[in-house]
Amino acid sequence: MKIKKGDTVKVLSGNDKGKTGEVLEIIPKTNKIVVKGVNVRKKHIKPRKQGEEGGIISVECAIHSAKVNVVCPKCKASTKIGYVIEKDEKVRVCKKCGAKLK
Repeated sequence: MKIKKGDTVKVLSGNDKGKTGEVLEIIPKTNKIVVKGVNVRKKHIKPRKQGEEGGIISVECAIHSAKVNVVCPKCKASTKIGYVIEKDEKVRVCKKCGAKLK
């Protein structure tokens, strides 16, 4: 996957189309990612131990990685990612402006 943990991404399709957020988790086995503030669902929690509180909490669920594009920090646009080899090292670059991504 070209998307890494900590990247800022923009959602291209679905209910949260147009939202941007930081990648919290990557699930390479299913090609899915968890993005902060995107695909938020309500989860009902039962108290398991005495003194523990139950309730309803909001949880970010995974979305498919094909539904997002990385936002370039230099040109501030959602873009595809390319790779360039520099000094025997593979570096991710923005396809629009050519800036290096962390």
